[in-house]
Amino acid sequence: MFRWVPAFLLVSIASLHAQNPPPPPAAGQSGGLQKERSKPPTSGKEEVPPEEDKSLSVDSYSFNPLQAQKDLNVGNYYFKQHKYRAAETRFREALKWNDGFGEAWLRLGEVEEKLKDSQAAREAYAKYLEANSDAKNAPEIRKKLEKLK
Repeated sequence: MFRWVPAFLLVSIASLHAQNPPPPPAAGQSGGLQKERSKPPTSGKEEVPPEEDKSLSVDSYSFNPLQAQKDLNVGNYYFKQHKYRAAETRFREALKWNDGFGEAWLRLGEVEEKLKDSQAAREAYAKYLEANSDAKNAPEIRKKLEKLK
C-alpha cells in the first residue's frame, strides 16, 4: 500500500517544477541560454512560401493512363452525385493525362449535355468516335451528334 507514495511524491514534484520554471538570468549574464536573434528587416511585401509559389508548380502533363483512370473514376463519382462541374473538371484532367482515352471523351460529352453546352458535347462525342470508331455504342453516339446539330 505504501509503494505508491514515493511515486506520487515524485510526480507531484515534477509537475510543480514544470509549472514554476526558473527565472531568466539577469541582463549581462548568459546563463547558458542563447540570445534571441533579431529578425532581418523585410520589405513591405508579404513573402509567399515556396509551396504556394505558382512558378514552382508542375503544369506539364505526360502520358499517364493510371492517373487518367483515377481522374475518370473520381469524375464518375461526381457525376453520380449530380455535381456536373466537378465531374467535367475531372474528365478534362483525365484527358490531359491521356488524350486518346475514349471513355473520358464519352463521359465528358454526357456531362456537357447535362450542362446544356451542346457545342462542347458535340466536340467530345466527335473525339470519342474518332478514338473508338468501332465501339458498340457508336451508332447511338452518332444519333446524339445529329440531334445536337
